[in-house]
Parts: sequence; structure tokens; C-alpha cells
Amino acid sequence: MLRAVWRRFLRLFFRLLYNELAWTYDAVAWIVSLGQWRNWGQTTLSHLRGERVLELGHGPGHLLVALNERGFAPVGVDLSSTMGRQAKAELIEAGANVPLVRARAQALPFRAASFDSIVATFPTDYIVDRRTLSQVTRLLRPMGRLVVAASARFEGRGLRATFLSWLYEITGQGEPEPGGFASRLADAGLTCRVVWEDVGRTEVMVVIAHRQS
Repeated sequence: MLRAVWRRFLRLFFRLLYNELAWTYDAVAWIVSLGQWRNWGQTTLSHLRGERVLELGHGPGHLLVALNERGFAPVGVDLSSTMGRQAKAELIEAGANVPLVRARAQALPFRAASFDSIVATFPTDYIVDRRTLSQVTRLLRPMGRLVVAASARFEGRGLRATFLSWLYEITGQGEPEPGGFASRLADAGLTCRVVWEDVGRTEVMVVIAHRQS
């Protein structure tokens, strides 16, 4: 009973954070990452391949700006219209012309084999939804990549690091079970490996999945 209530509360919290309270998103992200949120997301960049990159759940648009600056041709997708407006403002300020699409990850409005890479940073459970992974496989070109910054962990035993590690666990944002994630990817025709990237006094778990053909 308590677990079900807690899950409903978390769903409400994340919905508000991505919609009515989206204006607080950057501040919340900065606090819970010890100021490393944008750096965490950018750990995905060196693992991307090709030019055409789709970002699932683009949020405020920071990674789209970074992708554009590094010569990729990114496209952003997010279901939240509020995040779409924030990302558009971020892109205009950076002078970046990046297409934004409002859509669900489980039903993406793009032609098959449209992208060399697909990226997501700290996504919620939608990323392991079989419908999402089916879309990923459909949209990736042969030997294309899905790159996911899946979680982060804090080094040391300080009070802040201990508290934030606990917070991540109780909100379901802790390190995913590698076997479960790999199994879902394999079912979708993707093989994966995991690398840990050092960012300051933190580490980011990056999952790199390849189309098998």
C-alpha cells in the first residue's frame, strides 16, 4: 500500500517537474548533481557516431546546444510542451537551428533508418518500454547507436554525497540493474556495454547499445 502511494507521488512529482514546475528544473538538477548536471549529460557525446542524432526527452535543450556546437545535426523530441518552449528559447539564445518535435518516445514520427545515433540522459522508465526500444531499433541506421546516461553515483562518504545517493535510490533514479537493462535491449535487437565516466567527484553510468545488423 505505502509503496503504491509512493510511486503515485513520484509520478506526480516528475510530471510537475517536466510541466507546471519546469521553470525549476535546472535549479533542481543542479542541486541533486552537486552542480554537475550538464557535464553528466555531456558524457554521452564522445560515444555518439555519425551526424544525425535524435535526443529523446530533450528537456531544457542544453544537450541539443552542445550537439550543435560539436557539429552534429541533432533533432530533439519531448512530450512536454513546456520543455519545448524552454528548449526553443535556449536554442535561440545559442543561435542554434535545431528541430524540436513534440511526441511520445513510444510513437516517434520519423522514417525508418533516419538517425545514426539516439541519445537520452537520465530518462525515466519509458526508455526500457518495449515500444520505445522498438522505435529506437526502427529509427537507427545499420550499426547505429543508442547512448544513454543512465545514472550517476557520488564518490566519498560526505554527508551530501550520502544523502544524494539515498535520495536517488528512494526516487527510483539509482543505478539500474545491468542485467535487466541488457535483457530488454537484447529483446529489441540491440547489444550493449556499460562504461563509467568520471565527472569531478562523481561517476556517470553510460550505456552504449548497437544495432545487431
